[in-house]
Amino acid sequence: MAAYPVRVAQRMARRMRWLAERTPPQRERYADLLRAVAITAVVIGHWLAIYVTRDGKGFQGGSILQVAPWTRPLTWLFQVMPLFFLVGGFANAASFTSHLRRRGNAAGWVLGRSARLLRPTTMLLGGMVVAALTAGALGAEPTLIGTAVWLASIPLWFLVAYIAVMVLTPPMYALHRRAGLAVPIVLAALVGGGDLARLVLSVPYVGQANFLLAWLAVHQLGFAWQDGRLSSRRSVALPMAAVGFIALVLLTVVGPYPVSMVGFGEEKVQNTSPPTLALLALAVTQAGIALWMRDRENRWLQRLGPWTVVVAVNSVIMTLFLWHMTAVVIGVLALYGTAVMPDATPGSALWLLLRVPWLACLALILALLVAVFGRFEQRTRLRADSMSVVRGVLPTALTIAGVGAVLAGLLALALAGLGYHGPAGLPVKVLVAYFGGVAVLGFVRWRYAHPAQE
Repeated sequence: MAAYPVRVAQRMARRMRWLAERTPPQRERYADLLRAVAITAVVIGHWLAIYVTRDGKGFQGGSILQVAPWTRPLTWLFQVMPLFFLVGGFANAASFTSHLRRRGNAAGWVLGRSARLLRPTTMLLGGMVVAALTAGALGAEPTLIGTAVWLASIPLWFLVAYIAVMVLTPPMYALHRRAGLAVPIVLAALVGGGDLARLVLSVPYVGQANFLLAWLAVHQLGFAWQDGRLSSRRSVALPMAAVGFIALVLLTVVGPYPVSMVGFGEEKVQNTSPPTLALLALAVTQAGIALWMRDRENRWLQRLGPWTVVVAVNSVIMTLFLWHMTAVVIGVLALYGTAVMPDATPGSALWLLLRVPWLACLALILALLVAVFGRFEQRTRLRADSMSVVRGVLPTALTIAGVGAVLAGLLALALAGLGYHGPAGLPVKVLVAYFGGVAVLGFVRWRYAHPAQE
């Protein structure tokens, strides 16, 4: 019995090596590496940023950024969601153009691409509902259930923006073909206008558009990378990184924006909620550095060993991202108050030392979660692009309505905030909108989607 996990791991390793050996020569391997690095950095950053204490009143916690100001500049290293959106733009442009060459259409592409995101997301939401109902039946306190569900759902907040920019890929790519780099420049100017309206003129709601505009701007840079408008030549990449870094320093150290690129409760102004010009400056810096390193890293990725690891991580990348905060919930309940994780003052030397077993335990928990749920993502990746043509007014309208309902559900979850939202752990409107949208998209795939013709 004990040998079973070993056999599973060996079988998975052989499969990943088999896939790595059969990688098409035209694949941009570096984009996969950047995606893996970005998600890994996000996971580790979240795990390091959390502090938890336990007393007679139960668990208390928050962000280390609140109590240890020296950690805030480190967010320039760990806030790598811009890299994820940059790679997303590259991958979506490559996938969409390939799809059109196979005589597919925009509705079919959105349907197939969304399946790769929504199946692992559905597994997470379903798991949260089951866990909340079970915890309630076992007598867990509602406040504890609400906190646990809130923590586990944090990755879904980023998914709202990513699904939105993915759905907008067809029209935004057409705009990119016409205007090129002028598109992200205009979007950045609109982000600056939103900052001005929100922070200086105190105009309500206008700045909230930056949640879409900023990530769209970074996504458009990915388009420019994919079609060669952004080059990895030192004459392009290094000046881009330098300009972004200088702007970042001027906007934060000299200007009105906070240094931290991750928000926490005490800040009146945050760089991520909504995204600001400072976050875009960080994005330009990261994009320039990433492009500068591209050729060297692509040569390294021709080696089978490193490339196999990248293939393995990318095969479960959404599962890693979506479940990493669930690992935190399990780790807190299992470890805090024990000899493994005794109470320590956040930011103290002992607290820093305890980050080593904390990260190790969370990595083990996440590995177990990926072993259970990662297979659903892997199956989806094999099948998502096969249903690639959706024609007709009704199927297209249903596709739009289904994606809209999914986005509405996830947005409602992000806005619900911390609290107890009923025995299922999630607000009813979230469940109805999200699962209703998934059902509509599933119906369209079953009834109307067909393979593209070469």
